[in-house]
Amino acid sequence: MILYQLKCSDGHEFEAWFKDSDSYGEQIDAGAITCPTCGDTDVTKAPMAPNIATRSAGDRANQVAREMREVAEGIRREVEENCDYVGDEFAEEARRIHHGESEERGIYGEATDEQSSELDDEGIEHHRIPWAPRRNS
Repeated sequence: MILYQLKCSDGHEFEAWFKDSDSYGEQIDAGAITCPTCGDTDVTKAPMAPNIATRSAGDRANQVAREMREVAEGIRREVEENCDYVGDEFAEEARRIHHGESEERGIYGEATDEQSSELDDEGIEHHRIPWAPRRNS
């Protein structure tokens, strides 16, 4: 595994792990790497300094986990503030929007694996997102 410091065209820097440098190249070429802050796919390696161990691997793992949790919480906030919650009616409402039977807007809710697969088969764009549990802090 290799860790790269990456940067999008808007200047946001983030880290990502890859199996090897070839895996990084394949994902960049496919446009599969996106900035977690703005969604930009114009991503390059940022200048990196050698990693001189000043903390234990456990400290670094905890820091990375904390950063990932913060990103997931940010995604949750963004979705909740800008999209309509439709609960377990997600698949049906996505179809209505897709067919112009309902107002076009961002929605979120629950869908089973089977419902998600059916939406894929019908060409209805949707995404599963990591949903960080709320913390009482």
